Amino acid sequence: MNELVLIRHAPALTDGLVTGRRDVGAELPSAASMAEAAIRVGPVARVYTSPALRCVQTAHALWPARIPVDDDALWEQDFGVWEGQPPTVMPDIGPQPRASLAALRPPGGESFGDLCARAWPALERIASNAGRSAILCHAGTVRAALALALEDEGAALAFEVETLSLTRLVRIKGAGWAVRCVNLPLT
Repeated sequence: MNELVLIRHAPALTDGLVTGRRDVGAELPSAASMAEAAIRVGPVARVYTSPALRCVQTAHALWPARIPVDDDALWEQDFGVWEGQPPTVMPDIGPQPRASLAALRPPGGESFGDLCARAWPALERIASNAGRSAILCHAGTVRAALALALEDEGAALAFEVETLSLTRLVRIKGAGWAVRCVNLPLT
């Protein structure tokens, strides 16, 4: 069985600003809390991360002796000109169908659909390895994995993904993906 264990990074040090591709650190819980979280995750054959500092720091806190493999395709959505700005700079677009939200592209950035197109091949490649693979990533990347499993980008936008939460997807031979859990707190 091939399983993806997606873990959203520890809380990012954002100063309240939009932080998609901005490379900021993480506010990590105690080493004891992270060791307990690693036990809750269970054994994993491989550890992958987004190159973002907050993801790498979280991976090292969970598995200090492991050397994670970073993958550029696992980065958070690029919010373009909104990056590093207060959330108030984002326009109020009013109610929209989820498919329209998935296609919304910030100026100079990428849409959620673009993120899915970037992340899906990496998720499939990682899932092609036998056993359980842990991926330390972002809320958008977790939603992209859910969109892959659900075969629906818009539906995945309905999921809230907390920091230090676990989402598990299992590859079912010949039948796509099964979602085992979403947003399970680790600490």
